[in-house]
Amino acid sequence: MVNVRIEKECGCFKRSGMPSIKAFENKDEALTEAQAWAEEMNETFCKKHNFSVIEEGDDLVLKVAMN
Repeated sequence: MVNVRIEKECGCFKRSGMPSIKAFENKDEALTEAQAWAEEMNETFCKKHNFSVIEEGDDLVLKVAMN
């Protein structure tokens, strides 16, 4: 089981209705979903933050950085 989770929930994320953590059966599926989430957030959120995917142990984390 691989979890995809958000590092820190900004206001845009909270308003989006996206889940802050989601479990997947395998790493490939989790990575595909995490990358899609990061791309969507980078394109549709307010642009104050930049989102990227990193691996932390068995989990994938959507990192949040200031633009």
